[in-house]
Amino acid sequence: MSVLIVGGSGFLGAELGRQAALAGHPTAATYATRPGSTAGVAWHPLDLRDPGSVDEVLAEVRPSVVVNASSGGPDWAVTAEGAVRLAMAVAKYSSRLVHVSSDAVFSGSCVRYDESCLPDPVTPYGAAKAAAETGVFLVHPGAVVARTSLIIGDGQSEHERAVHELATGARDGVLFTDDIRCPVHVADLAAALLELASADASGMHHLGGSEALSRHALGILIARRDGLDATRLPMGLRARSALRGPLDVRLDSRATQRRLRTTLRGAHQFLTPTA
Repeated sequence: MSVLIVGGSGFLGAELGRQAALAGHPTAATYATRPGSTAGVAWHPLDLRDPGSVDEVLAEVRPSVVVNASSGGPDWAVTAEGAVRLAMAVAKYSSRLVHVSSDAVFSGSCVRYDESCLPDPVTPYGAAKAAAETGVFLVHPGAVVARTSLIIGDGQSEHERAVHELATGARDGVLFTDDIRCPVHVADLAAALLELASADASGMHHLGGSEALSRHALGILIARRDGLDATRLPMGLRARSALRGPLDVRLDSRATQRRLRTTLRGAHQFLTPTA
């Protein structure tokens, strides 16, 4: 299996590249601003807003599978249009596609969401991700769309950095006690995505961790793991803040988990104290 990772210089993309190369798969990856440093990976610049750039990379690499782990945030041209543009090119070259989506496509009104639930986003980012899902399936019906949640690593994720800065007083802000997600470890997520790619799967899949936690409760686990004073983490309610977004969104990943060898661990399993 030859693999092209779109967004390979990002947090998830770097782990995908590391695991794919370690498994012996010929691995290429794309970057928007600068290449990553993952060993065994061939790097290619890519602008998802440019149809010529997308076609050029696919024509050169000719991968058997493409994993789209790019992150354009609420930028519609990248997150929505770029994802569909990529899916069209992947279909043109008869490659498989695994498109990484997000639990941001849901409003939280139903709390628990399995793969049959339809998107009802309440943020620009969620709307862009939801549009990408629809467009990807339209132009590449055999694709995998994999929704995930907060991605945590071993200190490198955005949420972990925020916890460190809040615990040490390096930044202002709070961790919400009413904003609940199903955090997943980046290594588990990458392994599950590559497993879906190698199994020639298709359709919608949920890849959240097995445990639902608030951002504040998650922060406490991160602080304890890293030897920080968890009592210094400020807490608040998202519902009372000016920050728009869904509150309680719990991905039900049990159907997908039953198909996988990879275990999608809960945060209490992967955030254990190191000392």
